[in-house]
Amino acid sequence: MSKMMSKMMSKMKSKMKRLWVFAVVLLAVALPFTAMAAELPDLTGTWVGALEMPGAELEMVFHIAAEEGVWSGSLDVPAQGATGIPMTQVQVEGDTVIFDVSLIAGLFSGTVSPDALWIEGAWEQSGLQIPLKLQKTLVELTGPNRPQEPQPPFPYQEVEVRYPNKKAGIELAGTLTLPEGTGPFPVVLLISGSGPQDRNETLMGHKPFLVLADYLTRRGVAVLRVDDRGVGESGGDFASATTLDFTDDVLAGVEYLKTRPEIDPTQIGLIGHSEGGLIAPLAARVSSDVAFIVLMAAPGINGEEIGYLQGELILKAAGAPQETIDEQRALQEALFSIAKTEKDPVAAAEQIRAVLLEPYAALSPEELAELGDIEVAIAAQVGQLLSPWYQFFLVHDPLPVLREVHCPVLAINGSKDLQVPTEPNLTLIGEALIEARNKHVTLVEISNLNHLFQTAETGSPEEYYLIEETMSPHALRVIGDWLVAVTGLAAK
Repeated sequence: MSKMMSKMMSKMKSKMKRLWVFAVVLLAVALPFTAMAAELPDLTGTWVGALEMPGAELEMVFHIAAEEGVWSGSLDVPAQGATGIPMTQVQVEGDTVIFDVSLIAGLFSGTVSPDALWIEGAWEQSGLQIPLKLQKTLVELTGPNRPQEPQPPFPYQEVEVRYPNKKAGIELAGTLTLPEGTGPFPVVLLISGSGPQDRNETLMGHKPFLVLADYLTRRGVAVLRVDDRGVGESGGDFASATTLDFTDDVLAGVEYLKTRPEIDPTQIGLIGHSEGGLIAPLAARVSSDVAFIVLMAAPGINGEEIGYLQGELILKAAGAPQETIDEQRALQEALFSIAKTEKDPVAAAEQIRAVLLEPYAALSPEELAELGDIEVAIAAQVGQLLSPWYQFFLVHDPLPVLREVHCPVLAINGSKDLQVPTEPNLTLIGEALIEARNKHVTLVEISNLNHLFQTAETGSPEEYYLIEETMSPHALRVIGDWLVAVTGLAAK
């Protein structure tokens, strides 16, 4: 490692701890590359290694190329759904290499083996240094093994559907699966978690809604799964929408299902995962056509409190020291306070930017230049915190809504969920429904399941991609058994 790089990393270690959670991954950003690739080991190709994390391994995939004597590279972190993260610099000095990934404040430095098939070194990020050994991949990488993903032919009918959300002036697209037989069938509409999701809720190499829809349809329940607005084949603009807009999309789906002759209009239910668990009660509160709802890892507290819990639990699972956890909480509090209270968006953006820049204050202009364009990452954070969706999510309290829900409710959580932990969420949901005098409430915590309802070791998001299981068979049975009972299918 060069003297300049060593000096920079020494100063940055203490400063970057505060950005552990808030360091964002940005894709497809072009940055300059400077190190020359002449008379040096042949690094071109794909290098793969695994960081040893608590309870799991985190795969790191580095892609290195050289064009006209200049090295370039990018990083994939499959477990985080991140691909093509550009490197600021690929530096080669003899058998020593440095891969600088400034957009996520990460740096790999190591020594190339004589046969140029291995690089042994360490990954540095957020004040930690973790050993990492990379192997040059000589074969094409294959996708992850997903044994639960259903394959045709299916013992049920799949129908591609489109229907309008007249209020928003958009058209939504999805897939309706219909069980064998003549019907009319009970049906559930699946509601995805936060972020732009396709109809299968594809994330971390998994398609949980495809697996769930296949399982339920085989048990006699029709399923409608839909691309979020602005995603896939659905119209509209995702970026400008809030949870309330997504609720309108769900209500449009309910109206559409009432027109289908194969569907029993008195047996239309909703299944919401994560943020979808906020949306389902909002829809059930205003529509008497919603006959029942299933809440999968649904929040019982507002987004600000969820953010604090997530930050603490995920950092603990990653082995972060208490000092880092405390600093992260302080950073979150400062950012959330600005996002909630500053009404002038220009002033809010400048204040957020100042908070995020503070860890870099001690660096010289030359050291800042080594980091690349940190303003890109900061702009992404500002955009997220000031987006319409985040502004609503931070302050929305789900409990008053739940106190107006009177249809049957199944609420389930995994005991190792670090994103929406059982406590206090599942408990508060149950208490609110009791206050509503709802007599049809079932609360279930399933041991050893994470936020995606996979069987997990720690529950950390780092495991999501690494786990082959898409959704626990136990969780599928709990949902399926409850739906069969509540819809009367068991008596048929």
